[in-house]
Amino acid sequence: MQIAIDVNGRLGDAQTASVPVLDRGFLFGEGVYETLRTYHRQPFLLDRHLARLRTSAERIALEPPLDDTAFAARIESTMRAVDAPGERSIRLLLTRGTGGLGYDLANCPPPTVVIIVRPHPETPADVVADGIGIVQSSVMRNHPQALSPRIKSNNLLNNALAMQEAHRAGAAEALMCNHRGELAECAQSNFFLVCGGAALTPPVEAGILEGVTRNFVFEVGASAGVPVREETLRPADLATADELFVTSTTREVLAVTRVDRHPVGDGRPGPVTRALAGEFRRLAREMSASVADALD
Repeated sequence: MQIAIDVNGRLGDAQTASVPVLDRGFLFGEGVYETLRTYHRQPFLLDRHLARLRTSAERIALEPPLDDTAFAARIESTMRAVDAPGERSIRLLLTRGTGGLGYDLANCPPPTVVIIVRPHPETPADVVADGIGIVQSSVMRNHPQALSPRIKSNNLLNNALAMQEAHRAGAAEALMCNHRGELAECAQSNFFLVCGGAALTPPVEAGILEGVTRNFVFEVGASAGVPVREETLRPADLATADELFVTSTTREVLAVTRVDRHPVGDGRPGPVTRALAGEFRRLAREMSASVADALD
């Protein structure tokens, strides 16, 4: 099959897999998730993704029904069901489970665990070479006291509305500000600004999701000799940036060469972004190859 989906240990495909209508993930968006990809067919940074899943779940009083070993085994079995060459994309979802129409946690049975595995769509070479365009979104990132952005929630309406705005503008991403007017993050990725040879990214206190890939870029920077640090950033900083880039599991390190249709720098991926992107891919493949060799 091209897409394999495991629901609570039952394997199906895109046509047969299902969850009950009364699952609170469907009714209320009450759940959390993680997105992973493989290198050398090994889920990259799986331990960090599972740790964040547990942290997100704890923030909504949701107890995962599997330990990390069981999660890894279920992911592996779902991956084996996909009959296609290349790497894999993995979506791991955890919901409150099937209950009534109210909010009482006492009415909920064990949580629902869904694992979706499909062939990983690599970023096209021309997109890597040319970079992407983004827009400054009019949609504000969720206020931390309303819904903490540090919860990787299945309820993605805030992100979806921002991306709808980006798509209408012909852009690939939407850059959102927080309630103080500071740059926070993009709808589908974390955001970095390069100035004076250093890569700067908004701090967690700006109301962002602490991305696993974002955090790994600090290690990548140390390996590549590029300073990477947190710093409060504002919309006015975009006009003076030497380079911009975004990071995510699926995009790795990807240059942003246009903001609101205006070029960034000379309109091409800059040297710092290229250095970090290259080192990211090298480290990811090297680390995953070591895991694969250890399992042989």
